[in-house]
Amino acid sequence: MKALILAGGKGTRLRPLTYTAAKQLIPIANKPTIQYGIESIIEAGITEIGIIVGDTRDEVRAELGDGSQFGVSFTYIEQDEPLGLAHAVLLAEEFMDGDSFLMYLGDNIVQNGVKTFVEDFKAHQPNAMVLLNPVPNPSSFGVVVLEGDRVVQLIEKPIDPPTNLALVGVYFFDSTIFTAAKSIQPSKRNELEITDALQWLVDQDLLVKPHVIHKWWKDTGKPADMLEANRMMLENRKASPQILGEVDQLSLVTPTVQIEEGARVINSTIRGPAVIGRDAIIENAYIGPFTSLGANVRVMDAEIENSIVCEGAEIVNVSDRLDGCLLGRGVSILSALRKPKSHSFVLGDNSSVVFFR
Repeated sequence: MKALILAGGKGTRLRPLTYTAAKQLIPIANKPTIQYGIESIIEAGITEIGIIVGDTRDEVRAELGDGSQFGVSFTYIEQDEPLGLAHAVLLAEEFMDGDSFLMYLGDNIVQNGVKTFVEDFKAHQPNAMVLLNPVPNPSSFGVVVLEGDRVVQLIEKPIDPPTNLALVGVYFFDSTIFTAAKSIQPSKRNELEITDALQWLVDQDLLVKPHVIHKWWKDTGKPADMLEANRMMLENRKASPQILGEVDQLSLVTPTVQIEEGARVINSTIRGPAVIGRDAIIENAYIGPFTSLGANVRVMDAEIENSIVCEGAEIVNVSDRLDGCLLGRGVSILSALRKPKSHSFVLGDNSSVVFFR
């Protein structure tokens, strides 16, 4: 069995960050989002992984390499235009070479990975298997109608959803999916929809098996989703936090804080769960729960919590506590005078915010 990870797309809902970065590489708990999918696929015993890439192909390749750092093999497959998930499937037909495969959207995170689902697919050998999750806003997703243990209808982003069961970004297919994808027509948005390909399988009386999950799953397509996923991953880390950097005697660091090598904490308080990246400097500052600070971040005379701060950013002399921020690489936030206010930012790479009062 092989795997296909989708790392194309333009990430419009995460702009301005995605003007200069691939959405799948934005860090959650200081790890690229796509890496959670890669690790869960490897945990399931799959070692041959195809990666669909688009405009950000160079950045994705530079970050992930050939797969050897993970002990697997990556094959990059280029998709010049985002023409739909079923189109991505067709591009991978030669790579799959008749094998069944798992398709994983690179900006999704599923709690506890996919090993159990891989085993279920292998045991029952349906033509396809989809993961479903009850959601409060089903009109924003592909929605599925079930009859017992079979999928009977799939609708892409329906205005009046017949159920609240949304497609999670993890799919399992045998080789019949290629015939299905070749048999459908582009949708109104000029994409080959995976829901239409799955519906074709259903209409041919082929077995599309559902698997409803009730543990958390997150599509990190929007800033609020990224921050929620960051909270989830910090709260559910498998490894115990360690202090590998330097913490002076004037600082307070709770046991749920991970501090990477080279980081320095001076006269500051850090309340976890939180992670502080390598070579970061935290001085005269407060870092609150659910905060991830990337490598070489500098926070001085400032307070921040419930936020993601990417590599090389700085927050200096800002007396108002920052809450719910998603800050890109190299962002600079500075303040001259102190006033008790709260601010929330979503800033693209190399942005700069200065308060004048």
